[in-house]
Amino acid sequence: MTFGRFFLLLLVALAGFAYAVWRGHVDVPAKWDPWAPLDIREAPNLLTSFKLQRLQQDRALCEQALKTSDLDYVAVPDSTPQPGCPIENAVRVSGSAVRFNGAFLATCPLAAAYAMFERHGLQPAAQRVFGQPVARIDHFGSFACRNIARSNRRSQHASANALDLAGFRLEDGTRITVARDWNGDDDKARFLREVKAAACNAFKITLSPKYNAAHHDHFHVDMGGFGMCR
Repeated sequence: MTFGRFFLLLLVALAGFAYAVWRGHVDVPAKWDPWAPLDIREAPNLLTSFKLQRLQQDRALCEQALKTSDLDYVAVPDSTPQPGCPIENAVRVSGSAVRFNGAFLATCPLAAAYAMFERHGLQPAAQRVFGQPVARIDHFGSFACRNIARSNRRSQHASANALDLAGFRLEDGTRITVARDWNGDDDKARFLREVKAAACNAFKITLSPKYNAAHHDHFHVDMGGFGMCR
């Protein structure tokens, strides 16, 4: 059997298995069922990005996913706060297991990805490096009706599909900021590098100070595009 034929048979078998799962003919754990709602309490796996993508246009599925998170949020109606910048299937996040310096708008996939990031990336990193949790996150906001710098393309901020993370405060009051601590070689710098790696696993796009000077003081994270970790 040639490799091409084997590969084709494998694709057919996988498609048949996926169809059987979708039709309910095969029982698999929810975390391995691509059609089951995302459970934010479960550790991320190969299906997480697909499940996040399914939330984009499905408010009911979004609600099911966010109910498994620690987020304090309210759904907001679709609107166009400024011409050319519609916000759809979004929530206003006011808190979670951590405090924020302010509430922020987020598309459902962004809110769900943030919740995954906090639970499975941010807090484990804080425990590994400092032995205590993050108690507060300072951000620069999410919604801004504008284009990408020096571009005619809309920023993901223009649809509340991006968030800029600027700093973190630990339970004992220790403050860590991207602007001040990214270039260090101490525990704070180590923590920020672990946070960046965790963000790359949770969001489609993560841009750090390594990307360009415009990001010297924050991590930009969003759920648009095809994937970038810089």
